[in-house]
Amino acid sequence: MIRALALVLLCTLPVLARADSVNLVGHVDPFIGTGGHGHTFPGPTLPFGMVQLSPDTRLTGWDGCSGYHYSDEVIYGFSHTHLSGTGVSDYGDILLMPVTGTPKLESGYPDRVDEGYGSRFAKSSERAVAGYYAVHLLDYGIDVELTATPRTGVHRYVFPEDRPAHVIVDLDHRDHLLESDVRVVGDDAIEGFRRSSAWARDQVVYFRAPFYRTLTGTEMIAAPESASGKNVKCVVSFGDGGGEVIVQVAISAVDLDGARRNLEAEWVKFDFTRSRVHACVEWSEVLDRFSIEGAGGADRTIFATALYHSFIAPNLFSDADGRYRGMDFAIHESEGRRQYTVFSLWDTYRATHPLYTLVERERTNEFVHTFLAQYDQGGRLPVWELAANET
Repeated sequence: MIRALALVLLCTLPVLARADSVNLVGHVDPFIGTGGHGHTFPGPTLPFGMVQLSPDTRLTGWDGCSGYHYSDEVIYGFSHTHLSGTGVSDYGDILLMPVTGTPKLESGYPDRVDEGYGSRFAKSSERAVAGYYAVHLLDYGIDVELTATPRTGVHRYVFPEDRPAHVIVDLDHRDHLLESDVRVVGDDAIEGFRRSSAWARDQVVYFRAPFYRTLTGTEMIAAPESASGKNVKCVVSFGDGGGEVIVQVAISAVDLDGARRNLEAEWVKFDFTRSRVHACVEWSEVLDRFSIEGAGGADRTIFATALYHSFIAPNLFSDADGRYRGMDFAIHESEGRRQYTVFSLWDTYRATHPLYTLVERERTNEFVHTFLAQYDQGGRLPVWELAANET
């Protein structure tokens, strides 16, 4: 317990870092780049992780590429995939939004917040460090905390007492929906998939999400005429007593079995604090390889956060069992290595990949094998590959 507390403090209190700044993780500020035209997101992810769990505040426009902008005042939910620093929009898959009262089925974006399930949030309550994000939703009185494992997102919601507690799962969020489905599994889990079109013209995400509370009710909302799926939205309910709800959401680009196996491989047993500490440790191991001398606090923060952003992508694309979706959209085996996606190579070849050749040699080898597999499956080396699509 003492070690866990020390590691949490390491991630949240930069002043604990030693004078030589070996512990750079305490200087990371995920809000850097979320304003202006930075196109970054503040939510938790692990180094090169499959999941980027973050709040969505802006769903359209140039400055909505990451799904979040620092100047916004409304959160429309928390989705599990985000692009960082790109000049084009995509992702925002599998959105969850905790609400109280009578659930509304539309988000209310961009200017009808009182008519939708979106919520204003207390800017002063937002906290973000490497592997962790927290916020207070003003319209519902809900405290939200997020952390992640490589292939799953872990949510902790605390609902006000004596209020009906619900979680909306919106599969129609953001990109043009091609197909979707969601189903209830037992009395405490849901699973399904989403197929959409944006910068990646055909993207598939499967998911499985067990809750640390028995579901007291569910409502499935049928797809609109523009989508061919059975359901695009789901409301799960937990009774009228408020309290804590924890959910771990595993994703896969392969199939439901892939999402289930990813969940099994990275199961945190609903121990949110332990998962948060592990995320901090993962980032510490990556950033502790670097040091900076003779720089003040602000410069250390800029340096640490720039490194942090450098190790967000490319993203893991192979499941825990080694399977992945290829450029031919068939399912392949990664054969003892990891497969990756999100290669904005016309940008990253200049400096990011040269950095990887120095400090991420094993992954660079996997990146090259990923390129060769994409060539074999798609007939060309990647230029801007995203989710098994050459964009």
